[in-house]
Order: sequence, then structure tokens, then C-alpha cells
Amino acid sequence: MVETSAVQQPRVELDETARIARDLIRIDTTNHGEGRAEGEREAAEYVEAKLVDLGLTPELFEPEPRRTSVVARVPGRNPDKPALVLHGHLDVVPADPRNWSVDPFAGEIRDGMLWGRGAVDMKDMDAMMLTALGDILRAGVLPEREIIVAFFADEEAGGGVGASWLVDHRPALFAGATEAISEVGGYSVTVGGTRAYLLQTGEKSLIWVRLVARGVAAHGSRLIRDNAVTKLAEAIARLGRTDWPVHLTDTTRELLTAIAGTLGVDPRQVAPDELALATGSASGFITATLRTTTNPTGLTAGYKHNVIPDHAEALVDIRTLPGQEEAVLEEVREIVGDDIELQIVHRDVGLESPTRGPLVDAVTRALAIHDPGAPVFPYLLSGGTDNKSLSRLGITGYGFAPLRLPDSLDFPAMFHGVDERVPLDALSFGSRVLRDLLLDY
Repeated sequence: MVETSAVQQPRVELDETARIARDLIRIDTTNHGEGRAEGEREAAEYVEAKLVDLGLTPELFEPEPRRTSVVARVPGRNPDKPALVLHGHLDVVPADPRNWSVDPFAGEIRDGMLWGRGAVDMKDMDAMMLTALGDILRAGVLPEREIIVAFFADEEAGGGVGASWLVDHRPALFAGATEAISEVGGYSVTVGGTRAYLLQTGEKSLIWVRLVARGVAAHGSRLIRDNAVTKLAEAIARLGRTDWPVHLTDTTRELLTAIAGTLGVDPRQVAPDELALATGSASGFITATLRTTTNPTGLTAGYKHNVIPDHAEALVDIRTLPGQEEAVLEEVREIVGDDIELQIVHRDVGLESPTRGPLVDAVTRALAIHDPGAPVFPYLLSGGTDNKSLSRLGITGYGFAPLRLPDSLDFPAMFHGVDERVPLDALSFGSRVLRDLLLDY
């Protein structure tokens, strides 16, 4: 019997996908960033055992203690086709249990949903990958093409000891692969009463910067005009309030045209933001893909109430459209001013993959089996995935973690949010769609 602190929940029989996702949530793989993490080792060993049970020979890689990734190859029926990388990550962002309705690492079942950190980012997809491959291999068949299945460490901090490390130090692991499938795509949205699915065909660029202001250290009672905290506060307020203009890429233009077609309106007569809002809760992701964003995410200054510090720092998460990185950085420098030092902490490429082709067609066919008539729209992800690392090997990445979701669920809010959860029936749906995609493509 599954219980919560408030009410007793009815017993729920979980299918294999939900059980695996629950088990993974119960393994705390919190990644705090800047080298601080609980580590993925136990989760990697859990995944390794599942892959061994399927007759595969997985390898574990640990460039730093407890920062563990798992990679295995699954033979395909058609050796003439290039391999496909099917990948997820095992780490999760921190969760403060004081803010949650449930223990974020208990894997609780409530109201027909699986709750916990990683339920959508992305231990749900990890479980779907294992179940889809299990259904195929236990049936005595093979996927259409060779699959390189990978469960990476450290995605939530840029992949430095995960996908990026493997690409740099073990590129042969991905030999023969030309395309990849991972997270943050394939979920359903409702547009004008029509359910559609978003296939992630691109990602914004990522630039994490630190802004540093310097001033004069002094007693807190003095009149000090060269105050580092004041200078930083003024700069960060200017940057955080900057209203970056709308700029459409090929991907976002195609998405907005598809939305307009579903609504029966002329995309030239409706503002891009208004069309994005027609996707409901998904607009939380989509509006951010129409422009650059520069969000302050951290402030550090001072050490005592009556001491004026000689420096202050702020962290800013910059996401630009592909190809606009240098122009945006130059404008950021102008916004914050010459008195502020800008340090680049981490940066990664933006991606735009073809929105048409055999893989997109196969995704559409797989979805049509389980949700006939639902259209598939391409979209640009405002965040980033390990597809950025794989792109350095010439591997074209897509986001396709298929989930049929209720309109009432604010799905984008689940990513890095409080009370992260995913419907149980969406997990089952996703594993079936993914299975059929791998059998077909």
C-alpha cells in the first residue's frame, strides 16, 4: 500500500516503465553543479543490471569518482543503416523537500502520477528506453538499426564528466552513428482543441557567465560611492529587465505556421507571441525560443553586515538563438557597462536539425499508431541537452520522449520545478511509441 503523510492512496499496479522510473527516482543523483554532486554510480549500476538482463554488454565510464555513465550497443536487423544513439541522463537538479508536497526522492504514486525529482527530467525517458528495448529483445527480435544506448552523467552541469567527456575521450563509442534521440520533445500540447506533439528539432545556444563588480572595501558606516554591490545591482537589473526582440529561425517560423494552420489564422496577421500562447502551458518553453533570454540566477557579495565588500558577483544564464552568440555577448557587455567584468563560465552550441526527413517521418508514423491523426510540430528547445556534445561528432540530435499528457498538467513547469510528476499512463504510452519507432526506423 502506497501512503502519503496526509492521505492513504489506493494500491496501484505499476507497469515495468513506471517501476523502473520509480526505482531511479529513489536513487538520489542530485547534481549541484561546479563539481558538487551525489554521483550517478548507483543509478548507473541499476541500469547496467537491466541491460545485462537483456543480453547486452554495457560498459561503465567514471572519469571522476562516482560520476558514472553507461553505454551499450544493441545490434540491428539492417546493417546497412547507420546506428542511432538513444540517450538519457541519470543526474537531476537539486530539490528542497521543504517546498514539496511529497518526498522528492520517494518515488511516490499519487493521483495516477509518479512524483519525484527526475519524473520528467529525465528518469521517465530513461525508463522508457529500457522498457522499449526490453520489449523488443525479449520478443526475440531486433530493432531496425543498431542502437547505441547511453545513460550519461552530469548533463545538468553541461556534461563535463558525462557526454562531453565521452565524446572527447571515447569517440569510438559512437562510431557509425549519424542521428540521436533524447529528451524534451515528443510531448503533447493542445492547440485550438487539437492535440499535437512537439518534436524537438533544435536547441538554443547556452552561455553561462559570471558578472564581477569591484569597489572599495570599507566600514559599513562610511560614505562610499565606489560600492561593488551597488554597481552590480544596477548592472544586473538592467540586464535582467532587457526586453530582447523577437527573431524567428527556420524552426520557429515553421512551428508558428503550423500553429496558425491549426487555428485557421494567417501567421502574418498574428503576433508570434500570441501564436505561442495558443499552445497553453507549452508556451512557457516556446515563447523563450522566439528571442534571446538573459536571466540572473545567483548573487554573491559580502561577509558581514557592517563591512562594505570590495567585490560582488552574479551568475547569468544566457540563451541565444543559434548563430547569435557573439552578437549577444557584445550587447550584454554594453548593457552591464565597462565597470563590470564578464567571465564566461561555460558555453555550448546552438543546434537546428532538419525538420523533415526519414526520422521525422518515422516519428510521425509511430505516434499515428497510438494517437491517430495527431499532427507533429517541430520546435526549438529553449534549454539544452547532451545532443550538443554529440553534435561535435557530426551526430544530428532530436528530442523525442513521447508523452500523451492531460491539458491540465503544466508540463514545462515540471522541469526543475517543485512537485515534479508524470502521469502513469503517459509513461506506458511513451514506452510503446518508442518501441515501435525503434522497430520501424
